[in-house]
Amino acid sequence: MKAQTKETQAAFTPASALEALKAGNQRFVNNQQVSRDLGSQVQDTATGQYPFATVLHCIDSRVSAELIFDQGIGDLFSIRIAGNFVNDDILGSMEFACKLAGTKVLVVLGHTACGAVKGACDHARLGNLTTLIQKLELAVESVPEPTDQTQRNSANIEFVNEVAKKNVEMTMDNIRLKSAVLRDMEESGDIVIVGGMYDIATGAVEFY
Repeated sequence: MKAQTKETQAAFTPASALEALKAGNQRFVNNQQVSRDLGSQVQDTATGQYPFATVLHCIDSRVSAELIFDQGIGDLFSIRIAGNFVNDDILGSMEFACKLAGTKVLVVLGHTACGAVKGACDHARLGNLTTLIQKLELAVESVPEPTDQTQRNSANIEFVNEVAKKNVEMTMDNIRLKSAVLRDMEESGDIVIVGGMYDIATGAVEFY
C-alpha cells in the first residue's frame, strides 16, 4: 500500500477517515493487517506528508496507534503522553495537524488498565510525575463513588477503567473549550472529534 498523497488525503471526509480507523482496528484484531512496503513509504513521504487522522494516546508500550489502527508511515499524526490529556503544547500540535496539515479526524484514545490512571486513583506522588497525576485526578473525582468505598483505587479495575473513560470525555471537552481553532473546525464539519477506549486484552477499540 502506498503512502497518503495530497489527493488521497483530500478525498477523505471526517466520516470516511473515522471509518478507515475502525476498519484498520478490525484488521488488527483479526490479524489481517495490510501488506506495506515501509521502505517505499519512507521514500514516498520524503518530500511531504498528508496524514488523514490525528490520535492522542498514552505512552503505554501496548498502545501504538499505528499498529492498532493498522496504518503506515505518513498516515497518522501520533501524539503521546501518559494519561492522554491535553495541555497548551498538545493543543498547538493538534491545531497544526488539523488546520495546517489537513487531518480529518481527531481521536482521544484511552485504554484499559492505564498505569497513569491507576496512579491518579491512588493519588501517587513522585517527582515531576506528581503534576501529571494531579491533572488526571480531576477525572477520578468526576466518577461516581463505588458501592464499596475501600475500592476507589487501583485495586478496582472496573473503577480504573471508568476513570480512564471519563478522562477521555473530559479531554475532549477541554479540546473544544481551550481551542477555538479545533472547535470551529468541528462545528463547520471540517473535522470530527471522537473518543475511544482500547482494550489491552482484546486489541479492540470502542469509539464513542
